[in-house]
Amino acid sequence: MQRFILLITVFFFAIGLKAQQSNSVSLNLYGGYTFKDKVPYDGFSGYVKEAFQYGAGLEFFLQRTKSLELKYLRMDTDFPLYGPAGALLNPGKEKGSVNYILIGGNNYFGSSPSKAMPYGGIGLGIGIVDSKEGGSATKFAWDARLGVKINTSSSISFKLQAYIQSIIAAIGSDYYIYPGGGYIAIPDYATLFQFGLGGLVCFNFRKK
Repeated sequence: MQRFILLITVFFFAIGLKAQQSNSVSLNLYGGYTFKDKVPYDGFSGYVKEAFQYGAGLEFFLQRTKSLELKYLRMDTDFPLYGPAGALLNPGKEKGSVNYILIGGNNYFGSSPSKAMPYGGIGLGIGIVDSKEGGSATKFAWDARLGVKINTSSSISFKLQAYIQSIIAAIGSDYYIYPGGGYIAIPDYATLFQFGLGGLVCFNFRKK
């Protein structure tokens, strides 16, 4: 975690210098609906339920059609865990959240400033799965997205996008709290993989 914080600091310093000469810097406000995913274990089955996701990001346009973005996303959801016989193992303790801190890039297609500009992007960083019972796990995460940016005559623009997000837990890790306290450690890879649809409201600090 400390290394990632250091990386973010270096990112802001380097991009901040570059942004002084860039076309624009944008504050992006996120909202979207993320669908549920099943996380299989050896004999166990966990779910991350569907929920609304929200967050914010800073997008630095190094060129008119290329940008770098640092963003934070959060989704409050439920984590039911079922045993081999199908019994719910964490009744009343399913509540928690999925959080992402990601650094990524976007590439826009078409001439700028077109009214509508398709784009795609990927991001890397960390995912934090947190339980309201007091447990959390921090793992490697990534995302990818495809969408379209709708420019207006003002400094406000909009984005519509489809996205996938994933958190990968190494052997011996998981995202769940056992009834009565403590972690369930299952010796297997556990990968969260979710699909979502959403939109953004973008405030450009400097008009391109």
